[in-house]
Amino acid sequence: MLVIRNRQMAVFAQVEIRKFVDRMVVHLHKFFPKQCEAMGEPQLWETIGYGIKRAAAYGIMAERDVNKYIDLMVVFGPDFDTDKRFPWAGETLRTQKDPARKMQALRQAARNYLKRTPRYGLNLPPTPTPNPTKG
Repeated sequence: MLVIRNRQMAVFAQVEIRKFVDRMVVHLHKFFPKQCEAMGEPQLWETIGYGIKRAAAYGIMAERDVNKYIDLMVVFGPDFDTDKRFPWAGETLRTQKDPARKMQALRQAARNYLKRTPRYGLNLPPTPTPNPTKG
């Protein structure tokens, strides 16, 4: 019988988080090159870590949805969810219960905002293709 102890699970989880962060660095450089250059690598890694924690605080745990959440952080700022300039963000995050629907509604609200506010001059990247092995 295979026994996996809590300590081993924690190591596995850290490995998976590191892989996700590595993928996010590549993704953000591809879709937000100017913002990544302005941030620099240490700040970029910090932003991704912060995004993982902020998304988790709203029950957003699936890799695809965390990816979307971090995209929104790059476009609107790391605390867009509590920023008074974007009341739609916090409202959506608080009222929607299902994490996938929450992110779908949040991205739609963000797209609507960007359409009405051309001064941002930014677009959200396409929705990531689901990976059947990830949540």
